[in-house]
Amino acid sequence: MSYEAARPIANNNVRSVNTVLISKNGLICTGIKRLLDRSSYSIVSAIPDMAALSNHCPDAETDLFIIDGDRPVEQTIAAATHARATYPMSRIVVIASQFDLDFVRRGHAAGVNGFCLSGSSRDVLITSLELVTLGEGVLPPVVMTSLLNRPEPDPAPKPLLDGRIRAGMRADDPKATKLSAREAEVLRHLMGGAANKVIARELDVAEVTVKVHVKTILRKIGAANRTQAAMWASVNLPANSGSSDSLGPHYLR
Repeated sequence: MSYEAARPIANNNVRSVNTVLISKNGLICTGIKRLLDRSSYSIVSAIPDMAALSNHCPDAETDLFIIDGDRPVEQTIAAATHARATYPMSRIVVIASQFDLDFVRRGHAAGVNGFCLSGSSRDVLITSLELVTLGEGVLPPVVMTSLLNRPEPDPAPKPLLDGRIRAGMRADDPKATKLSAREAEVLRHLMGGAANKVIARELDVAEVTVKVHVKTILRKIGAANRTQAAMWASVNLPANSGSSDSLGPHYLR
């Protein structure tokens, strides 16, 4: 966790958020307490596990649990499960040096609302806690990137939809495939061989957004790659202008 100086985020008009810190590491407890000093997150107790909660603050209302995730996974999941069962209205955040997708899935199933990297700055930590307190879910950017880049499972790959592209193959779904106006725009750029970065610049969107559109297009038309998608588009995409106004949501045949 970064200990860089930061302006106080405390607001005298904001109710203090009673926060319980769960960690067996004294240095971690001291560090997080220091980071949250003068913020609206008041550490009412720092305990090694949920079993010790009633002995440390039996009468305090707990709004937020911060769990040290740099411990055996089963212990972290157990702490989150216990906290959610005992305090169903509270919010739960896990802080760890790294996360993998399996842990995030299990943590979410156990009731965790947010995941924050321990290498984050004070401002990032407090902003993450504020979002969680407001009811939002929080994931580190690295986890979001892994989710977006992960290939989608396709237990029954479909052939390309048009028999003119792959001889002897016909679509097994008689209905036309529906593409949105933006997906059609992206597909037109693929026909020209444009890279994601170029498409993003032309459409004034983030490159990661283009990646998502490309994956969706491939799935919808049954193409295995960008080249097949471009071939499909050359036969099936209406030969009108490339503007989004002329495209509109439509069915492709």
